[in-house]
Amino acid sequence: MHESSEQRHLVNRTYDEIRVGDSASLVRTLMPEDVKLFAVLTGDFNPSHADPSYSESGMFREVIAHGMWSGSLISTVLGTQFPGPGTILVDQALHFARSVTIGDTITVSITAKQKFDHNKHVVFDCVCTNQEGLQVVRGTAEVLAPTEKSRVCRTYYARGQH
Repeated sequence: MHESSEQRHLVNRTYDEIRVGDSASLVRTLMPEDVKLFAVLTGDFNPSHADPSYSESGMFREVIAHGMWSGSLISTVLGTQFPGPGTILVDQALHFARSVTIGDTITVSITAKQKFDHNKHVVFDCVCTNQEGLQVVRGTAEVLAPTEKSRVCRTYYARGQH
């Protein structure tokens, strides 16, 4: 399989290229290994995420994703797509509306809401919905947008891609 140049590289959008109303999205399906890896990475071994027996007897009746798994997907869109490389997350506020469980497909959408010329910050509305179109996370993210154009080689670490 041949990759296009766009798949091999991350290209940012500079502060001057961003328009209020511009948006980007990402779709990911939560797999059991995602929950395990997130727990190892963060050290959060809350049994709601890590122990199926505990989860079955709890409020959700199944293993649920760490809330910040969805929050990290927002960061992924900001850092890799829009604005992309060179973006610095300054502030993020999130509301967790419902749980995400194994097999859920989450669509992360961000939309530029406001720009601040004095410091090159951009505020984004952020929404994560599941495969049923139900909102699981909503909030805002404020970033320092890149001021210089950048194109960097995408590095693959996951699932054996090089």
